[in-house]
Amino acid sequence: MEASVSVDGAKCGEINRGLMILVGVEKGDSQEDSEWLAHKVANMRIFSDDEGKMNLSVCEIGGEILAISQFTLTASTRKGNRPSYIRAENPEPANLLYLDFCERLSLLTETEVKKGIFGADMKVSLINDGPVTIIIDSRLRE
Repeated sequence: MEASVSVDGAKCGEINRGLMILVGVEKGDSQEDSEWLAHKVANMRIFSDDEGKMNLSVCEIGGEILAISQFTLTASTRKGNRPSYIRAENPEPANLLYLDFCERLSLLTETEVKKGIFGADMKVSLINDGPVTIIIDSRLRE
């Protein structure tokens, strides 16, 4: 797996084996959501063990993490043909929660979480191994 993010032709984040995370912040999201999400991501067993079973976390494989802010994840496509981003949090509080999530994840995994640039026109590149793509929504926890 490889992932990178560039702004204006310059790479600002790049990883090899690990997780690329797209982070969308919606109105009403809180630091409690950030904490829950960071814990969930750090401990999720999605990497293969010696027997080929998804049984290891990013911490257990010594993986890297690239987290990219992505407000378009909040898109509603229920009406018409143009996505609505009305659920997206305003930029300043969204950036604060994004940075909070990255900091919490960094502390839990004891690794630097590499990032894109919030609000920038980013070019994201990913070679997905598997592929394994998982959606985690803090509002759907039980």
